[in-house]
Amino acid sequence: MAHFFIDDSLRAGSAVPGSVLSIDGAEARHAVTVSRVRPGERLRIGNGAGLMLDVTVTGADGGRLTFRVDEADVVEPSTPRILLVQALAKGDRDEMAVQAATELGIDGVIPWAASRSVTRWEGPKVAKGQARWASIVREASKQSIRAWLPEVAGLTSTRQLAALAGSTRMLLLEPTAELRLTEIGAPTDDRDILLVVGPEGGISTAELDQLEQAGATRVRLGETVLRTSTAGPAALAILNATLGRW
Repeated sequence: MAHFFIDDSLRAGSAVPGSVLSIDGAEARHAVTVSRVRPGERLRIGNGAGLMLDVTVTGADGGRLTFRVDEADVVEPSTPRILLVQALAKGDRDEMAVQAATELGIDGVIPWAASRSVTRWEGPKVAKGQARWASIVREASKQSIRAWLPEVAGLTSTRQLAALAGSTRMLLLEPTAELRLTEIGAPTDDRDILLVVGPEGGISTAELDQLEQAGATRVRLGETVLRTSTAGPAALAILNATLGRW
């Protein structure tokens, strides 16, 4: 399939083989005017919540895309979920991490205002930053043809992360940790796995202690120090193999 589009309005009950459906709005306009989709082409369309359709386009006009459903499939969500806790970082390194992690299969993203984060989301920047990350996640999900669209949570503080440590399996990516991530065995329960990545200056000692006391575990990836843009995706690749996703 050359193109994949996501439309949140699609529902499994009405999207059955042989049915003719249509989508409107920005996604349809992009398909018609940018991707120049034409009748007769075969596409894949999802709703970001597990529904995946193989379709044949029957109409492409203006802001509406009409298609016949050839095949329909519902993909179950991954269990346990893996979430990326990405500290805000200077430049676009945090956005690079979010994009790559989405392509590699992350199940959710949590922006973190770490103590050493140079970039700050304050006031109107909070909603703007979250919307920006959500847009990156959506485009990366389309590029990698993902059935489930990862959710981007609201901006999170260290105190809020500590509150999550007791109910999740929180892994702090820290170059000085004794335990390697490859030594972490497959989970025995369905608790969410949270990969916590600090900014360019790393996770502060105070934050490491606070999160560890709350139940988190320090782990390292190897002998080298990775940038904040690559640490999360690298750790996710290891967990994908450990959990049998790859």
